[in-house]
Amino acid sequence: MKIAVLSTNKKLYSTQRLVEAAISRGHTCEVVDHRKCYVGIEQDKPSLHYKGLDIAGDYDAIIPRIGSSVTFYGTAIVRQFEVMNVITANPSQAIMRSRDKLRCMQILSGAGLGLPITGFARSASDVEDLIKMVGGAPLVIKLLEGTQGIGVVLAETKKAASSVIEAFYGLGNNILIQEYIKEAKGTDIRAFVVNGKVVGAIKRTAKEGEFRSNLHRGGTAEVIRLNKKEKETAIAAAKKLGLTVCGVDMLPSSRGPLILEVNSSPGLEGIEKATGKDIAKEIIMYLEKEYETKAAKSPTKKRRSRASSKL
Repeated sequence: MKIAVLSTNKKLYSTQRLVEAAISRGHTCEVVDHRKCYVGIEQDKPSLHYKGLDIAGDYDAIIPRIGSSVTFYGTAIVRQFEVMNVITANPSQAIMRSRDKLRCMQILSGAGLGLPITGFARSASDVEDLIKMVGGAPLVIKLLEGTQGIGVVLAETKKAASSVIEAFYGLGNNILIQEYIKEAKGTDIRAFVVNGKVVGAIKRTAKEGEFRSNLHRGGTAEVIRLNKKEKETAIAAAKKLGLTVCGVDMLPSSRGPLILEVNSSPGLEGIEKATGKDIAKEIIMYLEKEYETKAAKSPTKKRRSRASSKL
C-alpha cells in the first residue's frame, strides 16, 4: 500500500511512529500537510492537489491527524479522499461528530452510555438553573472548542461558577457545564480503540494542585487493566460515533465509567511509552485488512495487494 499520514508536522511523535510502522510492514508512507491540499469538484472527476501536483490516485489509504483548529478544512480534505474511494483510518463524518463536544455528548447520551451530568445554554440568565442542573458547586466549565485541557475550569463555589460562566458568555464563548466527579480524585482513564477493540489503556493522574489529568498539562500515565464495563463503554462509544481509531477518556465513578471525551486524533506517545505496546502497528494492520477487503472485490486491486505484501 501507499499510505499518507495527514499531519501538519512530520516531527511529531505520533506522525513519526505511524510512518515507521507503515514502512516496517512493507508499505510506502508519506506525510501530507492537509492545510496545503486543495480540491477540485467536477462531475465524475474529483481531484486533489498538493503543492501544485494532482495527487488523486496516488494513495491507497490515509491516516487523518487533524488538529482541532483546522477541523472544518481538514475533514473537507478527508472527505475528498473518500469521494475518490481512498481508505481512511477514520471517516470524515465521525471526526466531525467527535470534535463537536456537545453533539458528541448528545449522541452518547442517546446511546445510554455513562456521562457526567452536563448542561448547555446560551444566556447568562440561565446560569442559576444550569448550576442546579449539574448538582451545584464544585463544577467543571468547559469551552466547546477547547483541547488538551485548555479552556477547562474547576469552579469550587456557586459564586465562582456564576462569575466564570458569565465571563465566558460575555466573551461570546460556547461552554458546557458539568458535574464534578469527586471520587475520580484527579485521575481519568484513556482507552485506545482500534477497529472495535481496546488495544491499550492508561490511567492518567493530574500533577499536585491540578485537577486536569492531561499529559500536556504535566499529568502522569501508568498502564491499567480495564474492567469489563470500562472496555464495553469505550468500544460502544467508538462504534456509536463511527470512529475506527480513537481515544476514549473516562472518569471512574460510583456510577461506573463516565465518558469525558472521545478523541479522533489521540496521541500515541503517552500510551505507547506507558504500555510498551506498538499502537501504531495496530492502526496499520487495520488499514491492511481494509485494503485486502477492498482488493478482494477487484481483480486489479487484488494483484496489487499481493505485490505489495512482498515488499
